[in-house]
Amino acid sequence: MRFWLALLAGVVFWLVLLGLGSTHAVPVWSALLSLVLMQPVIEELLFRGLLQGQLLQLAWGRWQWGGFTTANLAVSVVFVALHFMSHPPLWALGVLFPSLLFGYFRDRHHCVYPSIALHVFYNAGFFLLPLIQM
Repeated sequence: MRFWLALLAGVVFWLVLLGLGSTHAVPVWSALLSLVLMQPVIEELLFRGLLQGQLLQLAWGRWQWGGFTTANLAVSVVFVALHFMSHPPLWALGVLFPSLLFGYFRDRHHCVYPSIALHVFYNAGFFLLPLIQM
């Protein structure tokens, strides 16, 4: 049930981004494949799989705040910080909620597959929605 709510949150996230006047260019298909599939898989393996997994082995990494582990919070801060390198500040901050959500499901299921699926879904909506509007 929570996973379906997370998917629904993705749809709401897309609509909010569209409401903010998303003006990103529609990428060519090879770039689209990278943005929708390859990058989410690599990012989830690195951030939620490797980094969050390592932080969860530390006592402080397992502490919980409102259902979110400190490992998830720390990884999400790093994830947002790295998005500042390639996105405007408001857009970089916009990845905080999805990042926390991806980390939550990584913690809940003790694996990265749900996080990968959600990340692919969120990116697909973000990059494919402009194609639908054309």
